[in-house]
Amino acid sequence: MRMTIVALLLWGVAGAAAAASVAEWTLPAPLGRAWMAVYQALENERLWVVFEADIGGTLESMAARLGEDYNRNRLEGIRSMVFCSARHANAVANADPRMLALCPLHLTLYGRDGQTHVVFVRPGVVATGSPAAPVAAALEQKVGAAIEAARRRLAGVAGEAR
Repeated sequence: MRMTIVALLLWGVAGAAAAASVAEWTLPAPLGRAWMAVYQALENERLWVVFEADIGGTLESMAARLGEDYNRNRLEGIRSMVFCSARHANAVANADPRMLALCPLHLTLYGRDGQTHVVFVRPGVVATGSPAAPVAAALEQKVGAAIEAARRRLAGVAGEAR
């Protein structure tokens, strides 16, 4: 009995830690429009997008092989973007080279019910206890500001359409 309670407590703590390590935003636009708004907002923050992956497109091309396992959540697309800032990479390298595991950063967008969800592994959480933690926290804030700017832009566009 005691082992079951301990196991349940550990499972709950692990779930909470996973939730805390991933930031999520919901944007009021379909994936295509939200994608461009986030891309532009990141670059406005001098976070340069260096690679884009159409994960949903790849999965769609595998739909027959995946069978009933394909897209069980009925997502309307999955796209990822990889981005970096040379200044921040240099600051991370100077503070704690192990935290270069954060470089480059990435986020993933997925569509559901006409809205777009943005998920991002929080570098400030990953770098907890590291000398690079302040740089990682600043990067996390910068990415959050970019996504919030994209959300405001999309909300303004949505508001004008009404």
